[in-house]
Amino acid sequence: MNSTTVRNLLVRGMLAGLGAGLLALVVAYFLGEPHVDSAIGFEEAHSHEHEMEVVSRSVQSTAGLATGVLVYGVAFGGIAALAFCFAMGRVGRFSPRATALLLSGCALLTVYVVPFLKYPANPPSVGDPDTIGRRTGLYFLMMLLSVVLAIAATLLGKRLAPRLGTWWATVLAVAAFAVVIGLAYAFLPVINEVPKEFPATLLWQYRLSALAIQTVLWGGFGLLFGELAERLIHPKSAGSVSERAVPAAH
Repeated sequence: MNSTTVRNLLVRGMLAGLGAGLLALVVAYFLGEPHVDSAIGFEEAHSHEHEMEVVSRSVQSTAGLATGVLVYGVAFGGIAALAFCFAMGRVGRFSPRATALLLSGCALLTVYVVPFLKYPANPPSVGDPDTIGRRTGLYFLMMLLSVVLAIAATLLGKRLAPRLGTWWATVLAVAAFAVVIGLAYAFLPVINEVPKEFPATLLWQYRLSALAIQTVLWGGFGLLFGELAERLIHPKSAGSVSERAVPAAH
């Protein structure tokens, strides 16, 4: 893949990330923000300390939310586009659309779902402020392990495929990934700072909304970028649509 194609795919990846970010923003605003407001209301009702807001809640839930989600979408869209350039043709004989969707699904799983299952998202009112650095470090460590192990599993599958066939090589690679991730779950510290009086239903709804936002973001990116990549890599012939039979001249 030449540098011009890579550059064009990078731009399309960032645009697709922006589009997917807009979709995720809608979900975050209408599905996630009500649960954040409920969690903040719970904290205010059970806390005797009232800190002055540096940024108002209305700004956080509108401009702040939009900036965070859209920047996240554009950044990860660019990274995913570069990963697509590397994966295209190396993970099987898939079309650009299928490769983009497969890559997005794998990114959702490794970058978010696997770390999420170990260290699930908590509302802003949950957690000890003094441990935020440790919690953030452990989360990113889990994310890094997940990505590295996913790459290792992919390489293992490719190495085993000539001897075992694609099906069994894939099964063994996925099993190896699951076993090592399970060991990481077992040995990494457990963090549970949710107050006993915090509503379990609200916590569950918040975590589901966080998962929904990421699913929409990566699913939307896979569909949008797949279409853009397909049109770039396999453009339709200019004459294929408009070509008509011309009657012979007499």
